[in-house]
Amino acid sequence: MIRDHVALAVHDHGGKGTPLLLLHGAGRSLADWAAVAPLLARHHRVLAVDLRGHGFSPDGSWRIPEVLADIEAVLDTYGIPGALPVGHSLGGMLAVRYALDHAEITPGAVNLDGFGWGRPGQYVGLEPAHAEERLAQIRELAATAAGQVVPPGGLKDLLAQQREMSAQLGIPYELLEAGVRRSVHERADGQLELRPGREHALEMLAEIDSLDLFALFRRMDRPLLLGRALRPVPSIPGLDRFGELMDAYAKGLARDLTELADSRPEVTVADLDATHAMLLEKPRPVADAVLGFAAGLSAD
Repeated sequence: MIRDHVALAVHDHGGKGTPLLLLHGAGRSLADWAAVAPLLARHHRVLAVDLRGHGFSPDGSWRIPEVLADIEAVLDTYGIPGALPVGHSLGGMLAVRYALDHAEITPGAVNLDGFGWGRPGQYVGLEPAHAEERLAQIRELAATAAGQVVPPGGLKDLLAQQREMSAQLGIPYELLEAGVRRSVHERADGQLELRPGREHALEMLAEIDSLDLFALFRRMDRPLLLGRALRPVPSIPGLDRFGELMDAYAKGLARDLTELADSRPEVTVADLDATHAMLLEKPRPVADAVLGFAAGLSAD
């Protein structure tokens, strides 16, 4: 294990019982867990962290071994090395990797809608070459947006977008605002940027693309909860022209998750009537899914 870790920002939600470590998605922060964590803390000891380069945590080279070392250092510091990693999106991918690398002490993993963009052959009804071409376009959009510098007045525009999302998804605006404010930082030159900064954001995107997630899922021999969002996020800027690809992706994901759960008794798939923004949109169903899974671990 590489030990080049950084000291992560941590929110200790307290609680007693089996410890949980909450991991957020790419470009997000621990603020995303604000509505879910108190529900979990009624039954568990709960920590949430800002991953390196996110929120209030320091920057650092964004390589998965170093990120996992950060997580290990937090759990060692708090004396809970056997915590259950519970992640959303990128955090879910990291939860699985962490559990695989620490199988001797980690009871399992929870991955909430952390499935990436898949592989070309996973897109039902599309030729792999066409799917790869469209995926390349999405990756280009993501790379262009990485480490976005906020222009003068741009913070106001970002918050206006959050207010619109609040109305569309029924998410309390204050939760969305808190997430933006935790993720926008002032650079040395006085400009505002969305974290992680461009250099590390590009490293992070490359690391995500390198993961063969279903291969990781099949390697798990400990209990694994995979939560899938059943509804698309409405009006995603830049992605609304990829409707055909998104539909094919959803069909392929449903097929592959069903096959995985049917063939691997340690895998549980939870379908959640929510969008990818499930942590803020539907905190109670998310918490119930995690609590039910964790209760099964305690019973084993």
